[in-house]
Amino acid sequence: KLLTQLTNLHPKYIDLSLDRLRILLKRLDNPHFKLPTTIHIAGTNGKGSTLSFIQNILKNNNYSCHAYISPHLVKFNERIIINNKIIKTKKLLKTLEYIKKINNNEKITFFEITTVAAFYIFSHEKADFLILETGLGGRLDATNIINDSLIDIITPIGIDHKDFLGKNIYKITNEKLGIIKKNSNVIISNQKIYLKSYIKNQLKNKENKKIFYNTHYKISKITKKYFTLKFFKKEIIFNKPTLDGQHQLENVSTALATILKLKILGYPFFYQNINQGIIKTTWPGRLERCKLKKINVFLDGAHNIDGAQKLLEFFNNQNLKVWLIIGMLNNKDLYDFIKKLKPILSGVIALKIPNEKNSFTTKEIKQVVTKLNINCLEKKSINQANNFLLNKIKPKNLLISGSLYLI
Repeated sequence: KLLTQLTNLHPKYIDLSLDRLRILLKRLDNPHFKLPTTIHIAGTNGKGSTLSFIQNILKNNNYSCHAYISPHLVKFNERIIINNKIIKTKKLLKTLEYIKKINNNEKITFFEITTVAAFYIFSHEKADFLILETGLGGRLDATNIINDSLIDIITPIGIDHKDFLGKNIYKITNEKLGIIKKNSNVIISNQKIYLKSYIKNQLKNKENKKIFYNTHYKISKITKKYFTLKFFKKEIIFNKPTLDGQHQLENVSTALATILKLKILGYPFFYQNINQGIIKTTWPGRLERCKLKKINVFLDGAHNIDGAQKLLEFFNNQNLKVWLIIGMLNNKDLYDFIKKLKPILSGVIALKIPNEKNSFTTKEIKQVVTKLNINCLEKKSINQANNFLLNKIKPKNLLISGSLYLI
């Protein structure tokens, strides 16, 4: 009920600005200036997985760690991690009620007011590190109200949120790079070839010169259980992550570059504990496997063309065809998403995401899928879709994708 009330404070028009935040934070005595040592992450894909790898490696090396994550999958508490544990509901409720009272019904976005609540909590709880994941973009993202961070990370950038971030990849890239602060250390993940030189040109005039591009840390060898990360001229062998997909090797490499940079800065880490952190990392809703009787089910929140590309690569490498259950928000590029996945699809079931007014309707999804000459059926619910597949189609593999809200 309280979360719904906070949603209703949303301005009529979203203007990406930090002014509303500054006003509310000032009333709370600026908690965003009293945060633990911060690692800030922006990018289009891989933010959550990269955060999870860093968080688990820190935890397994006995560091206490706060984290701010979005969106959540099951309950809102997942967004706020205090000292390596999900926030308790009682504490969360008390804080949100207090922040709502201080805001005094002023217009503010849901993400902004919940970010303020998170900062308020983090400022009152000691920890060695805070890992912040941006919600949308970077430069004007609510998390970017902070002035200082030890490390800023830019994960792979792609086309997404064009209505807010810009109509082309270069404008979107500029927004993501907006989290880079004056005295921070910067880790740039592996990017599309045409973006690499653009990013270097954009950053060459920055006062900050402590920038680690993926060319400074790259995978030089991969075996069944291990991979070798070359960090400058030194090669280190690490355990492969248990998360599925080749892209998770890129994400863990970015996380490890962050850890190795922390080590250079004087933070102790132990090789065995780093590997334990890698192995223990899970990230629900990202190529997560489960069973529906005899059907192999893959849950993945991919919702853009780059996410679809990662799925295509994974299923092609496994030599698998899948039935796809899809629901998607209507500000996403549904046509290109389905087109990218077409080579691995046996058929598609269209769903409208429950309780999401901005979801594509099943009719709209079917129109797009049919244009691509792919068999498409409309169903009213996930249970109806599952029952149909179990009793009529009986596929070996099922992919549920298109939105984390659907997952």
